[in-house]
Amino acid sequence: MTKLPADSRWQDCFVRVLITGVNLPGRTFCRPDGSLMENVHVGIQLGREPAHMIRADAAQVGWTLDIDVVHRDGLIDFRGPAVHGKRGERFLYITWGNLGPLEHFEMFRRAKLMLHRIEPSTLASAVASGHLSATVDLTDKHGGPRCARVDPPALIWSVPTASD
Repeated sequence: MTKLPADSRWQDCFVRVLITGVNLPGRTFCRPDGSLMENVHVGIQLGREPAHMIRADAAQVGWTLDIDVVHRDGLIDFRGPAVHGKRGERFLYITWGNLGPLEHFEMFRRAKLMLHRIEPSTLASAVASGHLSATVDLTDKHGGPRCARVDPPALIWSVPTASD
């Protein structure tokens, strides 16, 4: 959990987050039973639903969303439709699924982008500018869709500059 300095003049705000996914694994993936999924897509989870689905063979994917950054009891917390988890362990989900007939989405993996692991100086700069970027390598070491908690170097949090 990120603590605020004692002299902090914190104001609750929202930060626009740009998530860029690179190194996508492709549109096919083998289920544990050996059957093949041939229309894999990746998106962001809003509440309980996948949103903004993009084919997993794209050169690069991107999502923009707003999160609230709030000060509660001397600690920083995050809120919004894309924010999941309990206080002190908030995260964003990247969700993987096979898009079947009639656009039925069969989710099979999710990756967590942990908000409480953002470096405090990066978060402070993001709050000041209103913008935060995450670059995520979406292919795991086995060549499949990345899942579970994503840590550096597969995830880089940064604050975009005026020239970005």
